[in-house]
Amino acid sequence: MTTNNELTHYKSLVAKLPLLKKEIAKVIVGQREAIDEILISLLASGHCLLEGVPGLAKTLMVKTMSEALHMSFKRIQFTPDLMPGDIVGTEILEEDHETGKKFFKFNKGPLFANVVLADEINRTPPKTQAALLEAMQEKSVTYGGTNYELPGPFLIIATQNPIEQAGTYPLPEAQLDRFLLYIKLSYPDENEELHVLKGTTGSFKPQIDRILSDTEIGDLQKLTRQVHISDELIVWINKLVRASRPEGSPSDFVKEWCDWGAGPRAGQALVLCAKARAVMNERFAVIPEDIQTLAYPVLRHRIAMNFRAEAESITTEQVIAELLRVVKIS
Repeated sequence: MTTNNELTHYKSLVAKLPLLKKEIAKVIVGQREAIDEILISLLASGHCLLEGVPGLAKTLMVKTMSEALHMSFKRIQFTPDLMPGDIVGTEILEEDHETGKKFFKFNKGPLFANVVLADEINRTPPKTQAALLEAMQEKSVTYGGTNYELPGPFLIIATQNPIEQAGTYPLPEAQLDRFLLYIKLSYPDENEELHVLKGTTGSFKPQIDRILSDTEIGDLQKLTRQVHISDELIVWINKLVRASRPEGSPSDFVKEWCDWGAGPRAGQALVLCAKARAVMNERFAVIPEDIQTLAYPVLRHRIAMNFRAEAESITTEQVIAELLRVVKIS
């Protein structure tokens, strides 16, 4: 049970979330939906995949968010020659100046930060991509038989470029499923782009105030788990996820165009993200709109289209829209 003092504390933290978005907006023009989804991923203790063409300020967005959150930030530029040790860390030989004895010491890599930007993750080979798996799932890494805990809160934001796919290494489905959300960035509208041109070509540099600490984010993550969701909505989420699987789907559209659908992790992700969106909107209960909005970033990387769908340019976005149309709340 939550005490009155805890409830007051939680309400004070939730009230800071609009201030957090206001600080990020000092630097990032527009992209409100993407910023909301990154923060939802953080509150739900997950990780996100961010896709957008070059020049949409993906790196700046993540860096600004980490500054406003008073959290450590590291950026890793993924390249074809990057090795697992370059991100996890390596052992180095050191000498004790008092005894003269030599020993190995683990030198932590850039993965040991609260917010890690894995820039252009599809530019590096599978061996290095796989080094992120344990970190994403277990929030720890193992080196030389020793387990090292990563700092908490811990958020990996991986980016990938949807163009220039020659020489890239597409993420395997098993690793895609580890990402809580698949966020797509679009071009800014005309007024937003004009504001970017005016605001980024002068000498003024906005000061980012620190709104939330890592401890407060940890408290908000605990609160997210406590948000109420009705059994009716959980049943609806379960039906949505199961309907994405062609073999038992009530939708002929899914049966015709999909190879396979989302697994149970998708349902878990949708419940947690819906709770996090409720917190973002200063609510303590999930509503249907939360689920409808987040179905797209939760499911778009967990549904595989067949060859005919790719040939006909049928997308997962269309499949999700069809699922929301066909599967109704009981």
